[in-house]
Amino acid sequence: MSKIAIIGSGFVGATSAFTLALSGTVTDIVLVDLNKDKAIGDAWDISHGVPLIKPVNVYAGDYKDVEGADVIVVTAGANQKPGETRLDLVKKNTSIFKSMIPELLKYNDKAIYLIVSNPVDILTYVTYKIAKLPWGRVFGSGTVLDSSRFRYLLSKHCNIDPRNIHGRIIGEHGDTEFAAWSITNIAGTPIDEYCNLCGKACESNFREEIVDDVVNSAYRIIEKKGATYYAVALAVRRIVEAILRDENSILTVSSPLNGQYDVKDVSLSLPSIVGKNGVARILDLPLADEEVEKFRHSANVMADVIKQLDI
Repeated sequence: MSKIAIIGSGFVGATSAFTLALSGTVTDIVLVDLNKDKAIGDAWDISHGVPLIKPVNVYAGDYKDVEGADVIVVTAGANQKPGETRLDLVKKNTSIFKSMIPELLKYNDKAIYLIVSNPVDILTYVTYKIAKLPWGRVFGSGTVLDSSRFRYLLSKHCNIDPRNIHGRIIGEHGDTEFAAWSITNIAGTPIDEYCNLCGKACESNFREEIVDDVVNSAYRIIEKKGATYYAVALAVRRIVEAILRDENSILTVSSPLNGQYDVKDVSLSLPSIVGKNGVARILDLPLADEEVEKFRHSANVMADVIKQLDI
């Protein structure tokens, strides 16, 4: 038995429910949304395809229905409006979380809380502070999607299956994120050496172009169709599967830091071991000096935002 509660039945929440239903690893999925009709409609829509996949029970519910869930996936929150600053959005969603998280905890303080709502690093930290659950039980989707985008773009450049490319975007899920090139490899070969071996010209600026594409992907997709949700839903599915299967997989999720690279009291993404109890450990990998400085810069940006919040 494995039950997943998804809080928020918008684009990301509903699509995450769909991908989890297809995964075959979940027996129950409950969708909770202030717009109950939207949650009911999404649950019906997915349920009508259940005879074509492995058995799964998909339904709409209320906060009380998160009881017994193994993982609570939080996708709820306000969207940024025209003329609204990022800090305005952070304050608005922090206020929402301050009222929502205690309600969820009333019915389930045993689950793993996976935060997907943006800005995910700030809201992960906010949830961790509000919930006061053991470290590792509250974490964010972080840069799992960004790392997937990074691997995809490298695969197109190198003409290699992305599953054979090991590369990660770390730091903030946002403008200060960066590629950890020093630990990027293809078939165990460091990217610097592979570029020499493959015979394909890697212009001096190709790295900057790839990272720029990763950082701006969401903006470009939103410009074209208004929202991003397919790939992030697959990232949610991947994280949930790592938890339910106790895989001890290494994923770039966002966790409250406790001294990694001399950073504390913020949540950022680093390669982390994810299993049945959530995040078991953050890996302290040998980053290049300039990458450590970029990571600390990302942390400082997050810390400046947190200072302005009432938590």
